[in-house]
Amino acid sequence: MHSFGIGRAVKEMQEGRAVRRAGWNGKGMFIVLMPALQLPPYNTQGTERKVNDRTAKWIGEDQPLDCQPYIAMYTAAKQWQPGWLCSQADLLATDWEVV
Repeated sequence: MHSFGIGRAVKEMQEGRAVRRAGWNGKGMFIVLMPALQLPPYNTQGTERKVNDRTAKWIGEDQPLDCQPYIAMYTAAKQWQPGWLCSQADLLATDWEVV
C-alpha cells in the first residue's frame, strides 16, 4: 500500500475514506471525518431524525442541533473516540494510508 503525508490523509477523509498510520501500534485503529449534522429540535413532530433526548438535555428540547464536522478515531479497544487531535508525530509522518 502506498503511504503519504497528513495533507493527503485529510483529503482522503474529506472524500469519505478512513485513514490510519502504518506506525500506529493498535490493531484496527483508524480515523474518519464525521460530516456536519443539522437536526430539528427534540420536540419536533412527525420527523424521523431529530435531536435525541441525551442531546436535548444539554441544548434544550426546543433547540435544533448544529454539529460541526470533526474527526473521530476508532480505537484498538473498538470504541469511537470523537475529537481526535493530530500529534506532532502524526503531523510530520509520511506513513499514512487509506484503510
